[in-house]
Amino acid sequence: MAKQFKLNVKGTEINLIQRNEQDFISLTDMVKPFGDDILIYQWMRGRNAVEFLGIWEQLHNPNFKGIEFDTFKMQSGLNSFSLTPRKWISQTNAIGIFSKSGRYGGGTFAHKDIAFEFGSWLSPEFKLYLIKEFQRLKDQENKLNGLDWDLKRNLAKINYKIHTDSIKENLIPQKINPNEIKNIYANEADVLNKALFNTTAKEWREQNPKQEGNIRDYASAEQLVVLSNLESLNAEFIMQKLSQSQRLIRLNEIAIYQMESIVRPSTEAKLLK
Repeated sequence: MAKQFKLNVKGTEINLIQRNEQDFISLTDMVKPFGDDILIYQWMRGRNAVEFLGIWEQLHNPNFKGIEFDTFKMQSGLNSFSLTPRKWISQTNAIGIFSKSGRYGGGTFAHKDIAFEFGSWLSPEFKLYLIKEFQRLKDQENKLNGLDWDLKRNLAKINYKIHTDSIKENLIPQKINPNEIKNIYANEADVLNKALFNTTAKEWREQNPKQEGNIRDYASAEQLVVLSNLESLNAEFIMQKLSQSQRLIRLNEIAIYQMESIVRPSTEAKLLK
């Protein structure tokens, strides 16, 4: 039997359902501070959203219809293209999104990975509050069941796949040797590091020789939210054939704006509670 919980995100009550030990968050509830369900359809018609949904299904759904996904991906971004949760589910056999009927607690639900990505599109600040409220719920479950939910791992895994796929499709030449591939991936990772942390992985290791891991292991929740957004945006910029220097400048501007929005004084005190 599915379990249902309620999250309170900046005064907005958001339903969460656990099915088959997976967490699904109501997108219908998430849009309430911003508008209505039409925002879900507007998000789904974008190329980034379609690619994200498709890659998520490829990772988790062995019965996903990849041919139909490819058709949607080719059409996405066109003025004539439209996509609804029902159409996505019926034509691709998707499992990451479902609809639930009912006057109270009904609407469109999405797996937490997808809901967090949708939250990025709505507002980076709202996404952070949603993640923090979700973490609070997981902490409660941990105490009862001894479970573990890793914030860093769950924030990064899906957008990282999109980012590396975009690099593979657009930046890595054919018949390149393995060493060159590694260099390109490391180089692109440092574009994000420089845009957000103003340092490269190598520079950080040199400045922190006693620290284990890498710079991202020591990032705050706020930085991880922005980093996941930058990964998705960089994938889009790569497909737009922007040069690396152009992408770095734009990503840095976006990182500054989003971090200032998230940690500005009016919200910083609330985040520390």
